[in-house]
Amino acid sequence: MAVLDIRVLGDPILRERTAPTPRVTDAVRALVADMFETMYAAEGIGLAAPQVGRTERVFVMDVDDNPLAMMNPEILARDGSERAEEGCLSIPEIFGDVDRATRAVVRAVGIDGKPFEVELTGLAARCVQHELDHLDGKLFIDYLSLIKRKFMARKWEKEATNYPDFIRKLEPGKPRSRRSRSRETSPGGTDEPFEPEL
Repeated sequence: MAVLDIRVLGDPILRERTAPTPRVTDAVRALVADMFETMYAAEGIGLAAPQVGRTERVFVMDVDDNPLAMMNPEILARDGSERAEEGCLSIPEIFGDVDRATRAVVRAVGIDGKPFEVELTGLAARCVQHELDHLDGKLFIDYLSLIKRKFMARKWEKEATNYPDFIRKLEPGKPRSRRSRSRETSPGGTDEPFEPEL
């Protein structure tokens, strides 16, 4: 397994629609393993193939110690609505409130090559919707108002200087998981909500 570079806002691949994955091969399984490794190293709860420079229709997620890898996912049903703050591993230090369904039923293909369906609620439902957007070339900032997007763009202009060539390199030896603290407290131990990056 390897920790991969993460593509950040400005890299054209983040705006491309992914191609269906025709079958689960050893190469796809290796990609999934590397994506999990990268997600944990980045302290995220979700990661889609375009975020690591790939065009396969694949993403991984882990909310509440429930790791899932999904190939060719599609949402069969969704209901409810909740606005909550989201972040993204491809847009570090930028956050915004996004409305998402509170429940989603998803059909996908697993790393064993077999189709499955899963019902997700709460943060897991939000995460799967965020990652599926990535596979369609959409980012959470697209849901923000024009004024908020302009504000975010000014903030990102400064932040982006930390990522030459739109590449976010992860430092080796960082914590492998933030799963257990995704809904607890901030990293500094304060009582402020800790919003995970998806």
